[in-house]
Amino acid sequence: QVQLMESGGGSVQPGGSLRLSCAVNGVTSSPYCMGWFRQAPGKEREGVAGIDSVGGTSYAASVKGRFTILKGDAKRNLFLQMNSLKPEDTAIYYCAIEWANYCTIIPGAFRYWGQGTQVTVSS
Repeated sequence: QVQLMESGGGSVQPGGSLRLSCAVNGVTSSPYCMGWFRQAPGKEREGVAGIDSVGGTSYAASVKGRFTILKGDAKRNLFLQMNSLKPEDTAIYYCAIEWANYCTIIPGAFRYWGQGTQVTVSS
């Protein structure tokens, strides 16, 4: 059974940084896709960044150059380094995993999700 748990959210001023972590249990095979997603109040969940089992990455245009997705060596951890944060980055952030040969950051392509962690960017 796959389990994911996010941590590292919090409140930060514009221009600040946060590092989100996702502890993943139950990943036993490849290829797989892992990703970070976010959902702001009143908006649909959107893809932020994704990484495949060989380390290929993809990013939403709104975060490219500011966010970095990283994968732990043992397939048990996923990270999102967020720099130069903006108020519009405020949302609940989720990590997710799916087994697939081709990875996207479309939320509907993922079956397994964590519970989410709140990120608030405000002065």
